[in-house]
Amino acid sequence: MMLLDERICSLFKLHWQQTLTYWSVFFSFGLCIAFLGPTILDLRCQTQSTLQQITWVFFSQQFFLLVGSCMGGLFKKTLLSSLSALFSCTLIISLVFAIIPLCYHVTLLSIAMALAGKAMGVIDTIANLQLVKLYHKDSAIFLQALHFFIGLGALVSPLVADPFLADDSCVVQVNSTANSSMNIDHLRSSLAGHGTTLHNITHYPLQTEGVVITRVAYAFWIMALINLPVPAAVLALIYHERLLPCSSKSQRLLDKTIPSGSSPAPEGDQGHGNVFGCCNPDKLRGHPATFFILHALGGAILFISDGIIGSYAGFVYTYAVSPPLLMGHKTAGCLNSIFWASITAGRLASIYFSYRYTAPRLLIFSLLGVILVQCLLMIFYTSYVFLFIGTCVLGLCISCVFPSMLAFTEDILNYKGCATTVLVTSASTGEMMLQLLVGSVIHSQGSYSFLLCCTVASIIGLCLFLLLLYVQHIYRDSHTDVSKSMDMTEKPMTGGT
Repeated sequence: MMLLDERICSLFKLHWQQTLTYWSVFFSFGLCIAFLGPTILDLRCQTQSTLQQITWVFFSQQFFLLVGSCMGGLFKKTLLSSLSALFSCTLIISLVFAIIPLCYHVTLLSIAMALAGKAMGVIDTIANLQLVKLYHKDSAIFLQALHFFIGLGALVSPLVADPFLADDSCVVQVNSTANSSMNIDHLRSSLAGHGTTLHNITHYPLQTEGVVITRVAYAFWIMALINLPVPAAVLALIYHERLLPCSSKSQRLLDKTIPSGSSPAPEGDQGHGNVFGCCNPDKLRGHPATFFILHALGGAILFISDGIIGSYAGFVYTYAVSPPLLMGHKTAGCLNSIFWASITAGRLASIYFSYRYTAPRLLIFSLLGVILVQCLLMIFYTSYVFLFIGTCVLGLCISCVFPSMLAFTEDILNYKGCATTVLVTSASTGEMMLQLLVGSVIHSQGSYSFLLCCTVASIIGLCLFLLLLYVQHIYRDSHTDVSKSMDMTEKPMTGGT
C-alpha cells in the first residue's frame, strides 16, 4: 500500500500544475451547468417571455453541450491546441456570465447559452482526455477528483444566485394576482434540476408585461468574477509549458523524468480523437469485433447512468409535490440540493476508494446500490423521510460510475481506442435524451412512473456492464493469442540468424 501511495504522490508532484488546472476547469463546468435552473424565472422576467419560450434556453444549452463534446477531440492533437481550447472555453463562460444580464430577448439568451453549452462540451472532452493521457493506468484516482469539482461548482452556483432571486413576481403590474409569490416558489423549485426538462407548465399565470424588478444580474457578474481565475490558471500553464513565444526556457513538465514504477504518459494520439475522426476507416481497420463492442457497451452504460442523474435531478421535485407524497414546495426544493451534495461527497470519497478497490468492483457495487435504492424508493413510495434518505444514498452510489467507467474502458483498450470521446459524448446524449423520455412518460402516466423508469434503466445498465465484463474477457484472450503467435513466428527467424 505504501508503494502505491508513493507512486501516486510522485505522479501528482510531477504533474501537479496540469492536474490542478484541469480540476479547476471542471469547477468552471459545474458552475455553468447548475445556475440555469434556480435563475430561469428571473431570466424569464428579464426577457419578458413566456415560460414555454424560456424553456428553449434549457434545450439550447444541452444540445450544444452535446455538440461541444463531439467536437472536443478536434483540439487534442497537441498540448498547445488542447490548452488553448480550454483557455478560450473557460473565458467564454466568464463572458457569457457577464453578458447574460444584457440579454433582454429570449433569442439572445438562447444564443448565449448555446455558446456556454458548446464551451462546456469541449471542456468535458478535453479535460477527461488530457488526464487519461497524463496518468494512463493511474488515471482512475485523478478522474474521481476531476468529477468531484463538477459537483463543487454545481453547489457554489445556486448559493451565489440565491440572495439575488426575486421572492415575488419580478414583472409588476397594477392588477397583479395575489398568489404570484406561491407560483414563483413552486416553479423555481421545479426548475432547479440539472438540465431540467419542463412539461405541463401552461397553467401557471405569470406576467409577461410590466415593470421588470430583478437583481439577478449581480449573481451572474459575481459568478463571472469567481470563474476568471480559471482561464488565468490555464494561461499560466501554457506559459509554464513554454508554449508561448514569451515563455522562459525552463524545462517543460512533460519532459521531466518520470518516477520509476509509474505509468508514463502515452505518446502520440493513442487513437483518441473527435467522434467523427474515430469513424475513420483507416483507424478502424484490423480491430476485432470485440474492440467496437467495448466502445458501444461503455457508451451505453454512461448513456444510462448520466441519464438517470439528469432525470432524477430534473423530476424528483415534481414527484415529491405530487400525490401521494404532496410534500411542501420549500421542503421538496431541498431534494435537488441534497442529491447534488451527495454526488459531490461520493466523488470525494471515491478518490480514496479508487485505489483501494479495482474499477470493476467499484462499478458493480455502485450499480447494485443504485438498483437497490430505487427499488426501496418504489416500495416506500408514501414515505417522504425515506425519499430524503434514498435521494442521499442514490447520489452516493451513482457518483463514481462515470469516472470509474471511463478509466476501466480505457484500461481494457490499452489507451488505443476512442473510449474517452465516445463515452463523454454518450453521457451527454443520455443526459439529454433520457430526460426527454422520462418527462414524456411522467406527463402521460403520472409521477410514480418516474421511479419506475429510472429503476428499469439502472437494471439495464447493470446487465450491460456484466456483458461488458464478458466481452472484455474475450477481447483480452484474443490479444493474448495474437501475442503468443507473434512470439512463435519471431523465434524461428531469430534462430535462423
